[in-house]
Amino acid sequence: MDHQYHELPNLFVFEDGAPVRTVEDWQRRRLELRDMIFDLQYGGFPPQPAGVHVEDLCISSPMQRFAKARYVTLRVVCTTEDGKGISFILNYYLPQGEGPFPVILTGDACWRNTSDYIILEILHRGYIVALFNRVEIVPDIRQAGRNTGLYAVYPELEFGALSAWAWGYMRAIDALLTQECVNPEQIAVVGHSRGGKTVLLAGAMDERIAVVGANNSGSGGAGCYRWQGPKSETLADNMKKFPDWYCPRMLPYVGREHELPFDQHGLKALIAPRALLTLEAYDDLWANPTGTWQTFQAARETYRFLGKEDAIGTWYRAGGHGHTTEDWQAFMEFVDWQMRGVAPGRQFDGNPFPDLPSAYSWSAPAKDN
Repeated sequence: MDHQYHELPNLFVFEDGAPVRTVEDWQRRRLELRDMIFDLQYGGFPPQPAGVHVEDLCISSPMQRFAKARYVTLRVVCTTEDGKGISFILNYYLPQGEGPFPVILTGDACWRNTSDYIILEILHRGYIVALFNRVEIVPDIRQAGRNTGLYAVYPELEFGALSAWAWGYMRAIDALLTQECVNPEQIAVVGHSRGGKTVLLAGAMDERIAVVGANNSGSGGAGCYRWQGPKSETLADNMKKFPDWYCPRMLPYVGREHELPFDQHGLKALIAPRALLTLEAYDDLWANPTGTWQTFQAARETYRFLGKEDAIGTWYRAGGHGHTTEDWQAFMEFVDWQMRGVAPGRQFDGNPFPDLPSAYSWSAPAKDN
């Protein structure tokens, strides 16, 4: 691969060339960015259902193995105005104590990477642990076609799997908010790899999400199209192996990524001023750790402009691709900091690549009064 690096697009310039000077300007620029990214990269977004109905399937007695937590199983039924629908299972563990409680939500139940140890640690911190299987929304199998799940509900639309999975997070939140034990102001989402790509999109779309944690999310996630580190996953790789994740309109940009009107720092900026942590591994070269550092720095300019620079963080560990116990512990420490003001024991803005040149030359403007 020819490793040529290109300047990241300036987040503070409208498409017509006008500068962003005020917070009100940024809100309009944010909508412009959102519409551009959602349409081109993801094929739009599935509509909000006409109704979301929650069925209680199981409420366990206190379980000794999970610190006397209760285990609740819900069926989430989403319907359209013409009677079409889709349903999926949402499970959560309820800690002891007086609620309402903050929530950690993951759609990665399909990967079973939330171990009993992790569930216990989250419960001990006083959080609800909520899990669903995002491939119940649409399958993660290219050969399955578009005749199942949410695709069948909206056959006329062209959204990809990442949009559908992010939509699943939003419907899971709809369901959680029907539970009196849930604190609606303190919902965090976390996902690994393609699940990390998904939560970044969910966080950009749903302002009810207070904290986003994207773990080893790579290309189409926290990575960078214009800055491809050695052996990193490219847009060409994604569109060849997983074209169903994205919109076909991304295909013409393969090999011409520098012509994209956005890069992934723009997706991160859509989450601001809410909290965002990207978790990376030095040896996970496929997930483009150096490119992820570039998008972090560029997106941080938006957080700086909004006076919330401490709400965005990144954290690197030794090792390769995986959602490790160490990753979970770092994420929980970040969530405690953002939601409860508990000073973190680790640094979330340290420079992991001090000799790396910057991929952008612009900075956040001084705000006009």
